Order: sequence, then C-alpha cells, then structure tokens
Amino acid sequence: MNKLKTFTNDLGAYILFLKEIAIALRKSPPGKTFVFEQAWSVFIQSLLITAFSGFFVGAIMTIQFAMQIKMFGASGYLGGLATSGTIREIGPLLIAFLLSGKVGAYTSAELGSMKVSEQIDAIRCLGANPMQEIILPRFLGIIIASTFLLVFGVLFSFYGGALMAYLFADVSTQEYVRNIPSILTGISIFSGVLKSIVFAFIIASLCTFYGYRTSGGAKSVGESVVATSVSCMFAIVILDWFTTLVIELVNGWIS
Repeated sequence: MNKLKTFTNDLGAYILFLKEIAIALRKSPPGKTFVFEQAWSVFIQSLLITAFSGFFVGAIMTIQFAMQIKMFGASGYLGGLATSGTIREIGPLLIAFLLSGKVGAYTSAELGSMKVSEQIDAIRCLGANPMQEIILPRFLGIIIASTFLLVFGVLFSFYGGALMAYLFADVSTQEYVRNIPSILTGISIFSGVLKSIVFAFIIASLCTFYGYRTSGGAKSVGESVVATSVSCMFAIVILDWFTTLVIELVNGWIS
C-alpha cells in the first residue's frame, strides 16, 4: 500500500513538473545557443557508444532472422526482415535503454548535486528562475540530442546487419539491400521515428524531474539516479507497448 501511495505521489509530482516546464517554455523560451550547447554536449558524449550499440543490435537481429529463414530458402529477404524489425521495434527500445542509463543518470546526478549543494537555491536568490535557467535548456537539449542519437543508432544497425549477413549467412550486401524497400514500409519508418521522439521525451523529463526534486545529501543524489534509471526503463517499456498498439490500430484503420 505504501508503494502504491509513493507511486501516486511521484506521478502527481511528475505531472506538475511537466506543467511547470510548459509554463516556463511558453513565458520565456531559453536561448538557442544554450540549448544547442546542451544538445551538442549530450550528443558528443553518447555518439560512440550509441553507434556501437546500434551496430550490434543490427547484427543480433540479422543472426536471429537468418537462423529461421534458412530453413525456407528465403535468405534473400534477410535484409528486409532484419532492417524492418530493427527500425520498427528492437532498435529504438534497446538504444533508449542505453541512453536512459548514460544520459539520464548523468543528468539526474548533475542536477541532484546542484540541488543538495544549494546552487539552485543560489540562482533563485539572485532573482532568476531555476526552471528557466537550469532545467529547461537541459530538457530541450536532451530531447533533441537523444532523438538524433536514437535515429543515428538505428540507422547504424544497418551496417551491423549487412556485415553479419555476409559473414554468418553468406548473403552479399547487394542481396541484403535488394528486398529492403519491399518489406520496410512507411509505417515501419514512422514507428521507429515516433518511438525515438517519445523515448527521448521520457528520458529528458524523468532525469530532470528526479534531479530537480533531490533533497538531502549525497545519498539522496544516488537515490535519484537509481530512481531515474528504473523509472525510465519502466516508462519506455510501457510507452513502447502503447505506441505499438496505437500505430497498429491507425494502420489497420487506414488500410
């Protein structure tokens, strides 16, 4: 019962936090330079690990599909199946998990440290709004950077899939690419992009929320980091299911 009460309180506080962000964004948007600096910092810090992760996600998907379609002599469709599955579902999900641990945890720890060391209170004492000066630029920067990172990682998975198809299934790059247009539909691309944006928003909002509400000492900073990682992963899984359901319903309605 206590856990349910805590969850309800956190959910309510999170919704109010998003309301504060919306109000701050409407009243006085942050400078483009500061937002770009935050986005660039996140992008550069996570670019290499995202590329490696995307590469191996594509490789894993190719191996899994190759083991199944070899029995039916349909290796020519390996590229289309692996690429569609990666872009539509597995790629955004696994890479978002990675970014929630790297970008989310780092930002939560940074904001939590600023909060417990009273830096945020000092900004408020100087007459500035911490939400406007500290939270909003990071929030927008993480959304922009994480969206690009997710899309970049998913695209990079193509190279991992093509290489593994050549080494593991003896499928040339030309054959791997040939049937991608026939299987990778517009709805698959839309699904991957939409999930990337949704997951980026979740990572940005939860890490800034838990970092900003940190109180106490160093122990509280650690607790905020753990809460950020767990909440991000839980929310990403739930929203992955929800977006998949909505996209399938809309696709069925259009069809």
